[in-house]
Amino acid sequence: MSHPRLSRRGVLIGGVAALAAVGGGSSWALDRFVIDHPQVSNVSDLEAQASSTATSTATRAPSVAADEPTIAVTTWTQGSGTDKVTGYVADVTTPDASFLRTAFAEDTFGTNIVADPSVIAAQVGATLAINGDYYGFRDEGIVIRNGIAYRDAGARTGLALHGDGKLALYDETSTSAQALVDRGVWQTWSFGPGLVDGGVVQSGINDVEVDTNVGNHSIQGTQPRTGIGMISPNHYLLVVVDGRASGYSRGVTMSEFAEMFAGLGAQVAYNLDGGGSSTMVYRDALVNNPLGKGRERGTSDIIWL
Repeated sequence: MSHPRLSRRGVLIGGVAALAAVGGGSSWALDRFVIDHPQVSNVSDLEAQASSTATSTATRAPSVAADEPTIAVTTWTQGSGTDKVTGYVADVTTPDASFLRTAFAEDTFGTNIVADPSVIAAQVGATLAINGDYYGFRDEGIVIRNGIAYRDAGARTGLALHGDGKLALYDETSTSAQALVDRGVWQTWSFGPGLVDGGVVQSGINDVEVDTNVGNHSIQGTQPRTGIGMISPNHYLLVVVDGRASGYSRGVTMSEFAEMFAGLGAQVAYNLDGGGSSTMVYRDALVNNPLGKGRERGTSDIIWL
């Protein structure tokens, strides 16, 4: 039996209808949270052009066949009964940082543009993919993807993937997108909080708020989670924990998620968009079981190899 796809936008449409029924500001809400606002289309063409320009201006070393990334996906479980937690860990090593890529829904940067993670993954030919930070649900944060700066509106603790393969937490408000690109940053994500730094679980993470937008769940409590971590440069952990499905997976608190990363050996880890967005796709198949219902939710971006 097929099920209708439920996106965060779908939830918001219901909220907008309720606003309209009581004479609320439905036009504003539709424009802000529902209507597509493309800012850069055909992103793949832009990236190809940027890559070509960088190659033509760089001093090139003799051509050597690049090694391929290694990917190992395992199931992680803890507890039993109503306390059971089920997650999925992709342990990834790459020859260099450029193998860890990102992609936008509909190959377009903008707000409220979404697609199922498996659809985005198929379009770019990903072997492995997880949902990203859902940048398109916000209009702030620094967004650098595949070496190109798309947004410069620092707001919180972000995560940067540097050209040397290191992941690092940083204060978005103390720098700029262009300064980061100039320093060789390949990707940034803006959600959070930072979970682990220097191998140490961060304090106060159970009290952090990221979004207070209409229709958005609190990120606190026991929730489905998605995160990314680094064991060492070019050695990463992509983790999805299911939740809101008693007996299969209750989800985890933010501190439990951080402890999970630390236990897996992460020196740095960062929380990405979770809840119904939490999705892992491997070899064209859905790995996890979102909300215990086996249904993906449209999101704005993925991380992929």
